[in-house]
Formats: sequence, structure tokens, C-alpha cells
Amino acid sequence: MELKASHILVKEYDLARKLLQQIKQGARFEDMARQYSTCPSKSSGGDLGWFGPGKMVKEFEDACRKTGVGSITDPVKTQFGYHIIKVTGKK
Repeated sequence: MELKASHILVKEYDLARKLLQQIKQGARFEDMARQYSTCPSKSSGGDLGWFGPGKMVKEFEDACRKTGVGSITDPVKTQFGYHIIKVTGKK
């Protein structure tokens, strides 16, 4: 299965929780990604495009698989930091 997702990557768990709360209160995911993410994908609002099995670290991919299209995860810890992931497609 291929997945499509956007994410916000930050170093601190507390910042990830704060950003997630702001998104739940109506802040645009893409705007928060552009402002806070440390990943180069921030220039495109966090969009990572389509990816297949094994293309992302296990924790990231597992979280995407468990999350419905259009939904946003709680912070996911990987070797890169904490991700807030918005799953935007599955095929």
C-alpha cells in the first residue's frame, strides 16, 4: 500500500503537543509546518508526497498505516525528533 502524508517535525515533545493543540483549535496544518517544522518539506506545507513500504522510518510508517485519511496523529517519536503527521492518501 502506498501512503501520502504531510508532517511537522520538531525536536521537543512539548512543542509538538502545543502545535497539535493549536491545529485542533483551528490553526492550518500547512501554516504550522511552514513556521515550525525543521524538515525541508516545510516549504511545501509539510507535504511528503506518495511513498511505499520501507521508504520512511518504521515508527513513521506504522503511524501512517494506523491513521485514517484526513486524520492527524499524536506526536510520533523517531530518530529525527517528533512528528505530527497528517495522512492525506492511501492506495
